[in-house]
Amino acid sequence: MDIILRASVMFFIMYLLLRLLGKRELSQVTPFELVLLVVMGDLVQQGITHNDLSMTGAALAISTIAFWALTLSWITYLSPRAERLLEGVPRVLVKDGELIVANMRRDRITRVEAEIEMRLAGISRIAEVACAILESNGKMSFIAKKDDEAARQQDDEKIT
Repeated sequence: MDIILRASVMFFIMYLLLRLLGKRELSQVTPFELVLLVVMGDLVQQGITHNDLSMTGAALAISTIAFWALTLSWITYLSPRAERLLEGVPRVLVKDGELIVANMRRDRITRVEAEIEMRLAGISRIAEVACAILESNGKMSFIAKKDDEAARQQDDEKIT
């Protein structure tokens, strides 16, 4: 029973820490941060199993963590309110070619980082972005502005 309680406490501590890190950090892990995550995993294991090195202890710890992960997954699936609370919400970073500085500051995204992601999406300038969204999984989505002439031609084709 001790292992189940320890695994539950460590699960929620890790969950809270990962939520506090934010979307940006989870989507862009550096090699050093990867090593830190592995070390944290080992420390968590030691905290959960304490001196119990048995297969039963490991199975209980893994099962408890899997149970809580599955439980939170079902809760977010069944409740949109819980999903917003537990998973976060997408945030608009660029609207009509203008940076929304308050949202970028909230998620600690610099202009340079946004420009890098924008270029990876095939957009060369911020002025060409209709909308940029930081998704709840940490990825950035871009919607490019349509060229006025091309958009007009498409609209004209739809009418005729």
